[in-house]
Amino acid sequence: MWTLEQARQRVEELRRLIHYHNYRYYVLDSPEITDAEYDALFRELVELEARFPELITPDSPTQRVGAPPREEFGTIRHRVPMLSLANAFDEEELREFDARIKRFLEWPMERPIEYVCELKIDGLGVSLTYEEGVFVYGATRGDGEVGEDVTPNLRTIKTLPLRFLEGVPLPRLIEVRGEVFLSKQEFLRINELRERQGEPLFANPRNAAAGSLRQLDPNITAQRRLQFLAHSIGAVEGLERETHWEWLQYLHRAGFRVEEKARRCRDIHEVLDYCREWTERKEELEYEADGVVVKVNSLALQRQLGAVSRSPRWAIAYKFPVEQAETKILDIVVQVGRTGALTPVAVMEPVSLAGTIVSRATLHNEDEIRRKDVRIGDTVIIQKAGGIIPEVVRVVKEKRTGQERSFQMPERCPVCQGPVVRPEGEVVARCENASCPAQLERHILHFGSRNGMDIEHLGPALVRQLLAKGLVRDIADLYFLHQEDLVPLERMGKKSAQNVVEAIARSKDRPLAKLIFALGIRHVGEHVAEVLAEHFRSMDQLAQATQEELVAIPEIGPTIAESIVDFFRNERNLALLEKLKRAGVRMEEREEAPPSPPLVSPLAGKTVVFTGALSSMSREEAEALVQRLGGRPAGSVSRKTDFVVVGENPGSKYQKALQLGVPTLTEEEFLRWVKEAQGS
Repeated sequence: MWTLEQARQRVEELRRLIHYHNYRYYVLDSPEITDAEYDALFRELVELEARFPELITPDSPTQRVGAPPREEFGTIRHRVPMLSLANAFDEEELREFDARIKRFLEWPMERPIEYVCELKIDGLGVSLTYEEGVFVYGATRGDGEVGEDVTPNLRTIKTLPLRFLEGVPLPRLIEVRGEVFLSKQEFLRINELRERQGEPLFANPRNAAAGSLRQLDPNITAQRRLQFLAHSIGAVEGLERETHWEWLQYLHRAGFRVEEKARRCRDIHEVLDYCREWTERKEELEYEADGVVVKVNSLALQRQLGAVSRSPRWAIAYKFPVEQAETKILDIVVQVGRTGALTPVAVMEPVSLAGTIVSRATLHNEDEIRRKDVRIGDTVIIQKAGGIIPEVVRVVKEKRTGQERSFQMPERCPVCQGPVVRPEGEVVARCENASCPAQLERHILHFGSRNGMDIEHLGPALVRQLLAKGLVRDIADLYFLHQEDLVPLERMGKKSAQNVVEAIARSKDRPLAKLIFALGIRHVGEHVAEVLAEHFRSMDQLAQATQEELVAIPEIGPTIAESIVDFFRNERNLALLEKLKRAGVRMEEREEAPPSPPLVSPLAGKTVVFTGALSSMSREEAEALVQRLGGRPAGSVSRKTDFVVVGENPGSKYQKALQLGVPTLTEEEFLRWVKEAQGS
């Protein structure tokens, strides 16, 4: 048994090791231990903190996630204002910046000034406050004087050290300034996920980073894989350096990621060379950079130069030239996404832009069109947002002829003529018809997925053929297919066709929760579908539920309730359900009691949560096994959870179980219990 003092010493050692290995992995990209070894250290720390909660501190690696959502952000006043930088848009303006400094210092023009050049990441500026090397709080730039307190969200960023590495001198207090950003790859991943979930896409990586950091729920922020890169110092007490370059080296040794491509330049000529180099090479970067920040290296000179208005005299941002093109909007069409989202798209005269021919550009939503006053027939300037997505920057209004036409979002879906709904508070309009052809392929695949109606053999290639041949016009049509309908399709013999028809027939008897999930009601995931099925017991009862009745159910919030009511208010959806009913799809929970498991079953009546990867079976198979043995699988951990089964690389559910004192089982222990129950 651990004593408190022994636990304290081991906890400190584990935190030191984990902080160090985080630095090696996330900052240096040079890990020294395997993922399994790291997970073992982290798991040991979680267990010790659960047994000795008095040892939990804000800088512990376990505190990166798990904070409860907040209702609003507080504010923090920066000790040293976060000034904005003046811009230089060409080399002549950079030379004038150098000359202006020399005039202010009364230096001869031929005397060189040493500068530091760093790539200007297109992210969100933040200030982090550390006391004795421990992260205390952090804030956004805000208005430069006061920013929003986003401390819980910042703690989720793996490249942000919660305490300085050992071996560096610790100031009593230091403000570390830097950028929170997303890599290009992560930006694309988030947008692909948002498209699948029917949410509006982020316009560029910076907007995505800002939206991710400003989430009231830190657990959402933690899913976004934000990064932090330090670039400067604000207030500091108890430690001095003579140059900006020395501060960058210090921050790197303390555990921060700094710009590895930063360069000391002996004079303005080397600055110009650096800017030319990265103007050409910027596409090589993993992140979006919109320029170069040029700073006088000497801190004594920085203090002497001071600031003018709200910008320092000793620094400037050289902005990379943005490749733009002028073209004409021929039309504005509406695309219907896989989730029913309606997106206006500009159809333009083809134009060469950043190495590709561009003829279409997203206009995002109706509000964005109104804000930019974009009209059909307008001459516009376009560029690639974040270097990736073509977008309309502005209208060349002086070229208007009076023949331009304003755009109106259609009231009916352009594909299926179903009603278009724009929920209050949202910017995206949606087609609510589940049988809309534009959404149908995705709907069919979702309907037949393992977590839905679990229809074997129903893959993308087959679905595309069914749609192309007109054999399926909605998900209910699947149940009216015959073997002879499928045999003529590519790679479909009699036996294969019969297998498909039989798989579809077997799905008619799936549990109500699977059918509810398979319908693709917005915001209704697997767990919510289970809650609804358990509460209402039949599709008819659910269809008649009011928003007030739905909100009264634990785990059903106003947004989910509104989405459910809207779905069942749609006549096409009701007709689809009637068609499914005629096909023989079960619409009710079975009222007969399932066979009682043996009384000795350790799972009888128990609520079980799984976390991490299981080696012996899939998550779905394990949950089905729990149900067969009289237990109830759940998707989240609460005080009502009876135990949590922990697989490989467990997530936050494992941490929460330990914090709440919920018993945990290894996969081996779980299987042993199952074997005992089945053999009794």
